[in-house]
Amino acid sequence: MNTNSFQRRHIGPDEKEQEKMLATIKADNLEQLIEETVPNNILLKQPLDLEDSMSEYQYLAHIKELSEKNKVFKSYIGLGYNEAIVPSVIQRNILENPGWYTAYTPYQAEIAQGRLEALLNYQTMICDLTGMELANASLLDESTAAAEAMALLFDVRERAKKKAGANKFFVSNEILPQTLSLLQTRSTPIGIELVVGSHEDFDFGDDYFGAILQYPGKFGQIFDYESFVAKANDKNIKIAVAADILSLVHLKAPGEFGAAVVVGTTQRFGIPLGYGGPHAAYFATKEAYKRSIPGRIIGVTKDMNGKRALRMALQTREQHIKRERATSNICTAQVLLAVMAGMYAVYHGKEGLKYIANNVHQNTKLLAASLEELGFKQLNAAYFDTILVEVEAEKLRLVAEAKSINFNYVDASHVSISINETIDLKSLTAIISCFEEAFNINSKSVPETTSEILSENLKRNTSFLENEIFNTYQSETDMMRYIKKLERKDLALNHSMISLGSCTMKLNAASEMLPLSNPQWGNIHPFVPLDQAEGYQEVLRNLEHQLNIITGFAGTSLQPNSGAQGEFAGLMTIRAYHLSNNDSHRNICLIPASAHGTNPASAVMAGMKVVVTKTAENGNIDVEDLREKATLHKDNLAALMVTYPSTHGVYEKEIQEITKIIHDNGGQVYMDGANMNAQVGLTNPATIGADVCHLNLHKTFAIPHGGGGPGVGPICVAPQLVPFLPTNPIIKTGGENAITAISAAPWGSALACLISYGYITMLGSKGLTDSTKNAILNANYIKERLNGHYETLYTGDKGRAAHEMIIDCRGFKQNGIEVVDIAKRLMDYGFHAPTVSFPVGGTMMIEPTESESLAELDRFCDAMISIREEIKNATKENANNPLKNAPHTQEMLTADDWTLPYTRKQAAFPLEYIADNKFWPTVRRVDDAYGDRNLICSCNPIEDYM
Repeated sequence: MNTNSFQRRHIGPDEKEQEKMLATIKADNLEQLIEETVPNNILLKQPLDLEDSMSEYQYLAHIKELSEKNKVFKSYIGLGYNEAIVPSVIQRNILENPGWYTAYTPYQAEIAQGRLEALLNYQTMICDLTGMELANASLLDESTAAAEAMALLFDVRERAKKKAGANKFFVSNEILPQTLSLLQTRSTPIGIELVVGSHEDFDFGDDYFGAILQYPGKFGQIFDYESFVAKANDKNIKIAVAADILSLVHLKAPGEFGAAVVVGTTQRFGIPLGYGGPHAAYFATKEAYKRSIPGRIIGVTKDMNGKRALRMALQTREQHIKRERATSNICTAQVLLAVMAGMYAVYHGKEGLKYIANNVHQNTKLLAASLEELGFKQLNAAYFDTILVEVEAEKLRLVAEAKSINFNYVDASHVSISINETIDLKSLTAIISCFEEAFNINSKSVPETTSEILSENLKRNTSFLENEIFNTYQSETDMMRYIKKLERKDLALNHSMISLGSCTMKLNAASEMLPLSNPQWGNIHPFVPLDQAEGYQEVLRNLEHQLNIITGFAGTSLQPNSGAQGEFAGLMTIRAYHLSNNDSHRNICLIPASAHGTNPASAVMAGMKVVVTKTAENGNIDVEDLREKATLHKDNLAALMVTYPSTHGVYEKEIQEITKIIHDNGGQVYMDGANMNAQVGLTNPATIGADVCHLNLHKTFAIPHGGGGPGVGPICVAPQLVPFLPTNPIIKTGGENAITAISAAPWGSALACLISYGYITMLGSKGLTDSTKNAILNANYIKERLNGHYETLYTGDKGRAAHEMIIDCRGFKQNGIEVVDIAKRLMDYGFHAPTVSFPVGGTMMIEPTESESLAELDRFCDAMISIREEIKNATKENANNPLKNAPHTQEMLTADDWTLPYTRKQAAFPLEYIADNKFWPTVRRVDDAYGDRNLICSCNPIEDYM
């Protein structure tokens, strides 16, 4: 065995296992299987033109060498990003722990109680600090959260405002520049008019529905917004506040002065800068708006025994379930980072956070006083951690950069300096010395005391983080054990296969993940000059090139920081292309009925009107219905959104005909990249005729799901769309005629991009192609092994599945069994369920990926076959059976009484392999309906659940 081959480590089945699997599915070799699965007319004629693969050892040396091209300065730039200290206990036990980073979104609550508790802690922290009633379990970044706040306030306008067509949204000129850019991106397509100005001299008209304020302002000034907010509320105009999370330890909570929504980032709560991300944004609002809140909410409910349990609240009506009626397309979160930020508050506790905030504030005051003693004018009347200094900026910059220090150079005569928790007397002295040297001033001592600069009306006077959870785990021993206690409640990829169709839960290799802990990658501010990020720039350029080769396209933007944001970005480039051709009337988007709900939501956000096309009996797009609708709307056709292979797990042979129909009628083709794991090296979006695709780097390209985030959703585009790739207001990116920003940072979640770069670099052309072939082999092997037990709903012309397949469970209703019962019973067998009831109700979509070995595939198949036998013995009349009672907890098995009509062994150890590695669900089946009726989304006293 070649121990230097990463391909051998990544792909589960070895050559002997592949031979056995091929024999089972009756194929002579992999090439025959591919010929029988992928239409010949779209197969690539040449291998991918990529660099030769590297071994893991070579790659780690390579990525270390690149990291050393980054210049890690002390950055006091601020603008929503501050260097933070990642507590080592959190770095080692969460960030670097596959038990946390390889878990999936907690749809199956019974095997996700650990993550759910960590996220409930996070929501509690946000509610406490913002003074709001309800918080979600994180969003993508502060600017996206602000745009979502605008959309929510537009959606919840009073009837009179809607009737009057009130569509103006006031934006304070104190807003962060990247946030303004995102507000511009999101407002224009849906008809919101932004008005930017000063809140101090602004009067609202009746045509306004909302406003957003920055707290503190972008250069540090803290304003007393109370009277402004009161005046707006009197006119039924609702206010969103973008607030710095650490400052809220010190400052009055926005909920206290009447905010309707509070947003921001938790990056400075122990998350690396990472050149812009990933970071968990927060979103808090009033409970009255719970039906319009974007993203996910974690709530409290009870299980079958009445025991407290957690789950995703309102999860059956997540925004994307609303499809074209959605006000947001967000279907993910930044779970891993939210967990880390919440744990930062748990570890430091209320008193620790007060100490950190006070230290930051006192050091900021010391700096201001020192500079004033040197003769410089500090312009902020009230501030928390950022001062604005009148100074000859260029003179200062030359000296500061020579000392490896970055400030924010506002203009030729103003500089802002943001202080963070890493500051000490030595670094404070280094900042002051920049001014002394630049302007040849004799040194003066740092003042010992400073005066109060916050008025009483600005100070926080309400309690926060009083809950026991934030006042218990302040020693590292206790914290380590608490993290481990939660980890043990969660099933992740480090325990068993997670065969989620469309979600591609493959290996997240350790060598891909290791660089994320390197401060040479972690401590780079997203707005540093490009020459300080040469290592990053090389990685990002290389990754863009690799993705261009893989997709067959001409250009890539890495900016979108989720798959749904990639969808939106792709459609916005199409919109910009049509506008450039004076085709502003092209606004019809054709979407197949089987599409994921984010597709229609993204189209509506991009200002398009959705027209749904039919699905044929074989699960494919109904080509004639599509042709008819494309022809009908040819004068106004903007785009088709299509997933390939189809959402039903089939390579549609008519795909090139479908894309030609759209082009012939003046539209562009957007391809959803959810199923790229079935394309890489065999075909590509350009070959099938698409014009833009988004890629889920957290699926096909090995970024871990992190419990439901982080993700990266870059878009790759054909030549005609390259000019419209998105830019950033501070660091220019994108095309010549770039659309405004899609995410806050120039390259989105740049730190996570290192993972995909490693994945592609270590696999190379052959490894990538073989991965795709083995993903198809593994899926077809499961299909064959389950044949006769479960019916596969859709296949290609020659009876083959793609990289995933759908089994039909609807017939089991005659035995009183629903598909959800199978999902819960799989927990007793040690497996996370495949995707349930998508894209067809009452079915399961199974995707094993290429990373799973034959032994693991067989364990899963054995479990499914065993469950099928249990279904045969179930009846509608008697619901007291292993499936209806699943999952079975350790508490049940060890109780003195056992009244069920089957044995304890059948309940918990139905197959022999389970005893060797038993995973115990910690609660019985949760009651979603009860939790939605009694919505509790923070760490309330136990009495509230009873």
